[in-house]
Amino acid sequence: MLKKILLAVAVTFGLAASAQTVKIGLVDINSVIGAMPETTAAQQKIQETQTKYEAEYTKLGEELQKQYTELQNMPETELPAIRERKTKAFADNQQKLQAFEQQVMQDLQKLQNDLMAPIIQKCQSAIESVGKEGSYTLVQALDPQTVFYYSSPAEDITPLVKTKLGLK
Repeated sequence: MLKKILLAVAVTFGLAASAQTVKIGLVDINSVIGAMPETTAAQQKIQETQTKYEAEYTKLGEELQKQYTELQNMPETELPAIRERKTKAFADNQQKLQAFEQQVMQDLQKLQNDLMAPIIQKCQSAIESVGKEGSYTLVQALDPQTVFYYSSPAEDITPLVKTKLGLK
C-alpha cells in the first residue's frame, strides 16, 4: 500500500514537472554588438592602428625592394665581401619584415580583444538582465544565417536587449 502511494506521488510530481513551460529566448548578438556605439569607436581605433602599421610595413617593404634591386644590379665584378655583406643585410631585413608582420598581427588581435571585451561584457549583462526580467529558462545566441527553424517556445529577444542597452 505504501509503495502504491509513493508511486502515485512520484507520478504526480513527474507530471507537474513536465507541465512546466520552458521559455527560450534567442538573441542576435552580432546585431546587438554592431548597433552599439562603442563598437564603432573600437573599430575606428583598430582601423587607425592598422593604417599606421600598414604605412610602416609599406616603408619597410620599399626599403627591402630597394636593396633587392641594388643586389640585382650589382656588377659581376663586385668584390665578394661587398656582395656577401649586401646579401646578408638583405636577408636580415627580409627576416625583420616577416617578424614585424607577425608582431603586427598579434598586436592588432590583442587590441581587438582588449577593445571588444568590455563591449561583449556589457552586451552579456544586458542579455542576462532581459533573461531574468522575462523569466527565460534559456537564452541562446541566434545566428540568422544558420537558423533553419524555431517554433513558438522560442522567442527572439534581440529587440528587448537593444532596448535595454538604449539602442534602436
